[in-house]
Amino acid sequence: MINVLFVCLGNICRSPMAEAIFRDLVQKEGLENEITADSAGIGDWHTGKLPHEGTRAILDKRAISYQGITARQVRPADWDDYQYIVAMDENNVNDLSLIREKTEGTKVARLMDYVVDAEEVNIPDPYFTGNFDYVYELIYQGCNQLLDQLKLDHHLKTRSGLDE
Repeated sequence: MINVLFVCLGNICRSPMAEAIFRDLVQKEGLENEITADSAGIGDWHTGKLPHEGTRAILDKRAISYQGITARQVRPADWDDYQYIVAMDENNVNDLSLIREKTEGTKVARLMDYVVDAEEVNIPDPYFTGNFDYVYELIYQGCNQLLDQLKLDHHLKTRSGLDE
């Protein structure tokens, strides 16, 4: 099983959006028995809360489920449980290195690192900007490219039965 953890500052806007989008893409490819996704925040301010209303609205508009997603804080054990920890921005990557330095067996990267010729390297926080549509577009692009990379790296077969 390939386990992916998406991380942002508070785990109510960007990372739960990424988790929901990624889970949706994984399911559409028929890879839900091969890949799991979760999300967490650097801080604990929103632990137990649902995604932000702006995140829920954008996901509802696109019929993407966020059922079962509630905020939690990153914990050192996540490096043992996830092969991929995918941060939304460089600050998140830096904060992750303060939580746990050793990352043996776990790849820590920004989501936009998976996008070839990305116009943005960091996904802006819509909690502060209010621009959930733009953030959705970036995250959707990143999740698509991440999934493509996982299919390639792990020789996964999609629902169509073709090797990627």
